[in-house]
Amino acid sequence: MPGQTTPSPSPARIAAGIPEVNSGLYWRIRFSVCDQVVLLELPTPTGTESVLILRDIEMERARQSARVDRVACPADYTPASGLSGDRETANAQAAVECLRRVGITRVVGDRTLPLIFADFARQAGLTVDCNPNQWVQERRQKTAEEIQYLREAQRITEHAVQMACRMIASATARHDGVLQHEGAPLTSERVRAAVDHWLLDRDFINPIAIIAGGPAAADCHYLGAGELRTGEPVIVDIFPRDRRTRYNGDCTRTVVHGDISDEIKRMHAAVRAAKAAAEKAIQIGVTGETVHLATLQAIRDAGYAFGLPGEQTPLSYCALTHGTGHGVGLDVHEPPLLDIKGPALLAGEVLTVEPGLYRRDLGGVRIEDMVVVTERGCENLNVLTDELGWK
Repeated sequence: MPGQTTPSPSPARIAAGIPEVNSGLYWRIRFSVCDQVVLLELPTPTGTESVLILRDIEMERARQSARVDRVACPADYTPASGLSGDRETANAQAAVECLRRVGITRVVGDRTLPLIFADFARQAGLTVDCNPNQWVQERRQKTAEEIQYLREAQRITEHAVQMACRMIASATARHDGVLQHEGAPLTSERVRAAVDHWLLDRDFINPIAIIAGGPAAADCHYLGAGELRTGEPVIVDIFPRDRRTRYNGDCTRTVVHGDISDEIKRMHAAVRAAKAAAEKAIQIGVTGETVHLATLQAIRDAGYAFGLPGEQTPLSYCALTHGTGHGVGLDVHEPPLLDIKGPALLAGEVLTVEPGLYRRDLGGVRIEDMVVVTERGCENLNVLTDELGWK
């Protein structure tokens, strides 16, 4: 065939997606665009050559910024049958034509590779394999620059959490217990909107934050809705992304307006103890499962349970219902998990530690900090108080 070279015994690597939303691909090329791109890492006699295929109007910007050896567009690799008018199909066609021209017979994709690329490659006679761990280990171990980005993101996140908690704590209570702020009922939605505006002013993108009060917050991922009330615990969990660096913060505190019941105080003390136990267990080489088991032991030592309630479980059942934490970086949820079957921890990983207790007739209490795995154990990036009163 025209342009065909001697087949290469070494496989190429392929990744494709929209860098604006595919964090693994963005991490590799450090270039963001809202359209699909294709990255090929082609074997050469001296190593590899990376080729980024994307729309022609983005090529000049990519040449200036993308961490690749060469930039091309689909038209540079038009197959004999021509390119489709559908962009994603054309990308798959061009990628396969590029591989064919340099004699590639086997290609390895990552866990996010769209099926259309595998299908076109197989139609062309290429062997396609999947490496589900491609870039996963590398992304887990953060560079000093990445840790600084996360440190700054967490600093801003803490300020947002503090603002929300103080807004709730300083409200006034109506005769029926509903909180009032500036002459109107204080709702989860109002607090969330205040957080959104505050973060936007600091160039952060904020997904829907958790501002969850009362018994409904026994569902640990309940976002919260409606009026907030005095005496009830309110979980404030904010996890925004810095638009400049793309790295995420993630911090949770619990606030109670007015008098705090003995049971809420007891739950809070148990969560504090569990978080301390988890942080003490974090070491290079220790598994995420071991850290989670330390959390569970502290929860059980305080007289509480672990696991979701069943249909016949009384409403007073109080338990930790989720893992201890997760990795964080360009995504707010990244490997590894601090949970059952969690892997051995690596130096430079950035993790959340976020135990909580949940009771369906009362609500939830959760505390979440961000830590870096170091040679000495872990460094906690948070400085924000974890008290319940926020006065």
